[in-house]
Amino acid sequence: MAHVRARVDPAEEGFARRVLPPAAFALFESMPAADRRHALDVAHRLVIGGNDDPELLSAALLHDAAKGHRMRLVHRVTGVLLERISPALLRRLASPDSGSWRHPFHLYLHHAPMSADLAQESGCSPRVGAFIRGTFDEADAHLLAALKVADDAG
Repeated sequence: MAHVRARVDPAEEGFARRVLPPAAFALFESMPAADRRHALDVAHRLVIGGNDDPELLSAALLHDAAKGHRMRLVHRVTGVLLERISPALLRRLASPDSGSWRHPFHLYLHHAPMSADLAQESGCSPRVGAFIRGTFDEADAHLLAALKVADDAG
């Protein structure tokens, strides 16, 4: 139910505006409210945990950008369930054809690299893209781990 009632207040948008390059902020603004709410919560958990690296926070804000408006709550819930009980069925359902009813399952499975590409196309650094993809320079391993913990917490 929190997904349906998700809200973002102007002060929180101000935080995202300060962290992100202008085109990346536009990408953030285009995300559904529930995804923006989740992204801000992830970034907040990072800051509370002492992780204030601007590129890490940018990754937190944009890590789900590719999910977009096509991935509805039903797709998210179904994706989580199928990932646990039948990953092979989830992979078979996923279609890269954006016109297909099965495309949201493709987004569910592949949103990380797609979100990383969108972030970089919007002016974020390759390092931001690497955080979103889950790849990293050894020096950033602890930051990527913190991002994963913050994302999984909510």
